[in-house]
Amino acid sequence: MITAYNSFPALWATQAQQRWASSLPMNTVVLFVPQQESWVVERMGRFHRILEPGLNFLIPILDKIRYVQSLKEIVIDVPEQSAVSLDNVTLQIDGVLYLRILDPFKASYGVEDPEYAVTQLAQTTMRSELGKLTLDKVFRERETLNTNIVHSINQASDDWGIRCLRYEIKDIHVPPRVKESMQMQVEAERKKRATVLESEGHKEAAINVAEGRKQAQILASEGQKTEQINKAAGEANAVLAKAEAKAKAIRLLSDALAEQNGNAAASLSVAEQYVSAFSNLAKESNTILLPSNSGDISGMVTQVCLSPPLSGPKDTLSVADLKDIETG
Repeated sequence: MITAYNSFPALWATQAQQRWASSLPMNTVVLFVPQQESWVVERMGRFHRILEPGLNFLIPILDKIRYVQSLKEIVIDVPEQSAVSLDNVTLQIDGVLYLRILDPFKASYGVEDPEYAVTQLAQTTMRSELGKLTLDKVFRERETLNTNIVHSINQASDDWGIRCLRYEIKDIHVPPRVKESMQMQVEAERKKRATVLESEGHKEAAINVAEGRKQAQILASEGQKTEQINKAAGEANAVLAKAEAKAKAIRLLSDALAEQNGNAAASLSVAEQYVSAFSNLAKESNTILLPSNSGDISGMVTQVCLSPPLSGPKDTLSVADLKDIETG
């Protein structure tokens, strides 16, 4: 009992892994064909017709149901197989095949076992397509590889009444040494990208610093230029203002000298400045050179007043006028 109990799950699992297929029914005159199935009928050993889903009538003994074909999409697990890539790397690849029977007559009489034939065709086509690609392209162009396998299978299975819908590669196993080398290559590629990114970062930083210094120098030079222009403009305006003030003062002085007793006022101002300058000589130096007539203030003033002026009126004061100013 224990032995029978333990063997039951294994038997059930084996049956579950097999694709479900209807058994051949007996000819009972009146038959009901299920949906998405086609029953191939032979009469006296020759093909007679295909029963469509629904109610059908057959002649006993003469008619016999020879094949039952399912029109549903069939999923076939392609066993793992070895294949050699273009760069001589041995791979272990398995896949899944999706197909459908389009013509029950061709599927029944065109090949002995349609599923086995398509599976073998998928394996040979896979090996052929893998031999055209290198190991790196096998991983990158996985979708293209699946499409090429489907196209090759459909070209050969058209005579069998079978249409391959999809083919998907499940797993790709590489040798351990190749896997280690691929891992080292990936790490080297990552280190390379990291180094390149780091160098590009240093490059961008250096460019940014240089651009910043350049902009700072440009701004500083523009600031100095603006400062010099403003300073020159200020100095020019100051010179013009001083010149205008001096010209205005000269005009006022000229107008004052042109009035009555203007020369007398000018002589008095010159005498005061002479006395003030003479009194400061001893304060600035220990050595003093005095003119022979330093005590004759009136003579000095007369000499200054009689000298030709740089500008202004031509009238000068006489000695009598100076004496009158001194006694007056």
